[in-house]
Amino acid sequence: MIALRPVGPLWRTASIAIALGVLAPVLSLGWLAFGADFSHWAHLARHVLPQAALNTAILLLGVGVLVLVIGTGCAWLVTTCDFPGRRVLHWALLLPLAMPTYIVAFAYLDLLHPIGPVQGAVRWLLGFDSPRQFRLPDLRSMPGAILVLGFVLYPYVYMTARAMFMTQPAHLLEAARTLGENARGAFFRVALPLARPALAVGLSLALLETLNDIGASEFLGIQTLTVAVYTTWITRSDLAGAAQIACAMLLVVVALVLLERHGRRHQRYGSAQRMRGITPRRLHGSAAWLACIAASLPVLIGFAAPALYLVWETVKRLRLGEGISDGLLASLGNTLALAAGVTATTVAAGLVVAWAVRNQGSGINRARWQARAATLGYALPGTVLAIGLLTPALSLDALLATLLGREGLPLMSAGIVLVIACAIRFLAMPVGGIEAGLSRIPPALEQASRLLGESAAGTLRRVHLPLLRPAIAAGALLVFVDAMKELPATLLLRPANFDTLATWLYAEAARGTYEEGAIAALAIVAAGLLPVVLLARSGLGAHIEGPTS
Repeated sequence: MIALRPVGPLWRTASIAIALGVLAPVLSLGWLAFGADFSHWAHLARHVLPQAALNTAILLLGVGVLVLVIGTGCAWLVTTCDFPGRRVLHWALLLPLAMPTYIVAFAYLDLLHPIGPVQGAVRWLLGFDSPRQFRLPDLRSMPGAILVLGFVLYPYVYMTARAMFMTQPAHLLEAARTLGENARGAFFRVALPLARPALAVGLSLALLETLNDIGASEFLGIQTLTVAVYTTWITRSDLAGAAQIACAMLLVVVALVLLERHGRRHQRYGSAQRMRGITPRRLHGSAAWLACIAASLPVLIGFAAPALYLVWETVKRLRLGEGISDGLLASLGNTLALAAGVTATTVAAGLVVAWAVRNQGSGINRARWQARAATLGYALPGTVLAIGLLTPALSLDALLATLLGREGLPLMSAGIVLVIACAIRFLAMPVGGIEAGLSRIPPALEQASRLLGESAAGTLRRVHLPLLRPAIAAGALLVFVDAMKELPATLLLRPANFDTLATWLYAEAARGTYEEGAIAALAIVAAGLLPVVLLARSGLGAHIEGPTS
């Protein structure tokens, strides 16, 4: 086979620059944190970090246990059992992915308010007249935050666990049953140990999303490290202190990334022949309906109830003739413009990195660090990225202002820094998708093009881009939707008088005005449904009936 000619220096330089650009916020954050006065560290160590770190640890532990129980249990149930509603529930269990955590918290704060519909109905059934006589426990608490985040983030574990359960050979479980194990013992001693690597990957993703959350934690009154970063920077105007808290967050991120890498390292199980998969066992009577209820509850709590609330509030506002305010329309336009800019930037950068790494000739193994570095942004919480980008952005803004001969912050005020922050955070999606797409294209096509005199850029344009359209489109869709939902980085880096749907909802919730916030939330959820539907159709649809003998 003829080796591919390496790409030119321009492609390599661009790829290296993108990879270093992703690492730059972390280096800047360290310089800002450790360059500050030591008194900052002493104050944080006494008054801020202990409580914030403890709250974060408890939240991560609680959410981790909940997503493991719900995700693993539902995956095992729909894989091994046949019951009414299974055909719908196998993909409906993914729907909470369309609900950002802060939107679910926003919805349940109103639904479960002491004078809200749920508590009102409970008091009516019990014969009480006022909240003073009976009220449910306050949702603004650590258990409330764990429940909200757990029922929204369990699909990360559900996806990886179900994929692993569907590929496990049935004869392993049958051998365990033959040796005297009951169904429960076969699950805990055979199926679950085999699925542990996949569970570790799904768990780490769910915990990274928990660590990145700011809206739900603040709405529910939990002072996590992420909330502490925001309040230290915005409320107390202490950038150095916020950077130091962000450095503490990086330690948690490193631990979660190591967990994910460990899971991926042991995720492959080989076999010399094709094995028969698990055949779902048909349930009857009360067992079938109990299974249906158990698998339906996560969908009801994590998606259906908050989504119906948003629809109801939106319809109620429109029926009252209040319509949609000009500010909300402006926020929608800003959201679409931001998402489009982030998508274009991220897809272009992902294409450069994936193509440059693929075409490094004999140095392809040494060049893989560029792709790995470019994908690290997804593990960085938005608050960490924002603080890490602020110092270099302000320095560059000062230089541009001097060159242009005018005052102000050209990059910050134009939203360019916000676009860069979101692009760094979501670059892993197009890089991974395009790399996977390139791996499926036969090298012979590229070799023939280069032997006929075509350059690397010409080969990419005329041969690969037409074949990469599905991968690029999928990556662009995921980036567009995630950019619409992004809250932490947008709160910290948005220009003055610039609101997106996410920040509009955040402001409405902070003021306690839920009606117009529901419209913004519903628009975000509607956009988030698109990739979830595509994921359900492409990832799980082929296995709806279960493996056949």
